[in-house]
Amino acid sequence: MSGTGTRERKSVGLGLALVSALAFGGSGVAAKPLIEAGLDPLHVVWLRVAGAALVLLPVAWRHRALPRARPALLLGYGLFAVAGVQACYFAAISRIPVGVALLVEYLAPALVLGWVRCVQRRPVSRAAAVGVVLAVGGLACVVEVWAGLRFDALGLLLALGAACCQVGYFVLSDHGTEPTSPAASADSADPPASAETAGRAGSGQAPPSPLGVIAYGLLVGAVVLTFVARPWGMDWSVLGGRAEMDGTPVAAFLLLAWIVLVATVVAYATGVVSVRSLSPQVAVVVACLEAVVATVLAWVLLGEHLSPPQLAGGFVVLVGAFVAQTATPAATGEPRTVAAGGTVPLEAREEVPDAP
Repeated sequence: MSGTGTRERKSVGLGLALVSALAFGGSGVAAKPLIEAGLDPLHVVWLRVAGAALVLLPVAWRHRALPRARPALLLGYGLFAVAGVQACYFAAISRIPVGVALLVEYLAPALVLGWVRCVQRRPVSRAAAVGVVLAVGGLACVVEVWAGLRFDALGLLLALGAACCQVGYFVLSDHGTEPTSPAASADSADPPASAETAGRAGSGQAPPSPLGVIAYGLLVGAVVLTFVARPWGMDWSVLGGRAEMDGTPVAAFLLLAWIVLVATVVAYATGVVSVRSLSPQVAVVVACLEAVVATVLAWVLLGEHLSPPQLAGGFVVLVGAFVAQTATPAATGEPRTVAAGGTVPLEAREEVPDAP
């Protein structure tokens, strides 16, 4: 792939990562009025995941060969990237302050770098590491971690569990760039994502469709969360009424529609594609913007005002995301890490001069 093509793919990936952060960040603003109207937080999570799984059922049918070709990938995505993150986070905030839980969850960038360096034994650039440090430090200001801090071992462990599950989301999204079996490839009409992913396939087969992986991941997550949330005890009448958003009544079903269609379907779809275009260690830092987006939307729509430290922290997160997305590995005698998460032989380096 030419340098221009790589830069264009990287720009598209960064744009999709930003869209994903915006979509994910809008979930809390829509969910909070529903919770205040009488829905249990876990019931909101179940409605979110089950509703998105229902919307993507046609996609799951189109890629019906995926469960046979990649059962471990789909099961892991559903358990960790969907059900695990949601369940651990909501359980954590029942025991520790929301700001503390959010900061612990967004230790995921550092954990991703540890996974890439120690488990996959791939090089990590200094810029990516600096970006992670800046983003996590900025998040500490955005969520005002010093406000109301109290130690609860189980709550902190649950928040750390959410962080580990979020690592699974980025690692599994990147892992999905590997080629599928011939059966799954024949079932999918999607072309290879890029020249290098086709090269990695060896036989020219396409990697599994991002939407297919998301559809089955949401189905698995919905099944798991059904046993955790027990929706048969939900107050369904809340969805037929109205919820208050900073004093303004809004139809509850419209808030639920936003959570399902935008904050879940769009957010997961753009997030997975962005990881494939960038890399997990870069995309996860850009995803830290979710906390900034959530705080700004809460300020505008819910009347939760930002303090000067939060404004400063948001700026630091932006700087960290920018530094991370400009990261390129240093030239060494080892194979070079490419955006999709694989390696390029030494003789092919000139074809990907600016891959992250």
